Amino acid sequence: MTLGCAGWFGGFGAFLLVAALGGLGYAVGGFLERGGDLRDLRDLRDLRDLRGPQVPARGRR
Repeated sequence: MTLGCAGWFGGFGAFLLVAALGGLGYAVGGFLERGGDLRDLRDLRDLRDLRGPQVPARGRR
């Protein structure tokens, strides 16, 4: 119903925005329901630790 109202009054851009935010809220809510912690989500921003050591490209200094 919310998507319908957003699409009717705000247009297609508002429809997409509400759908994206609703999906994000659904995913975060499911993560927290399964026992996740908000600090775990904050730590996902630091992707440098997940990629491992940085190797410089050849020919660049």
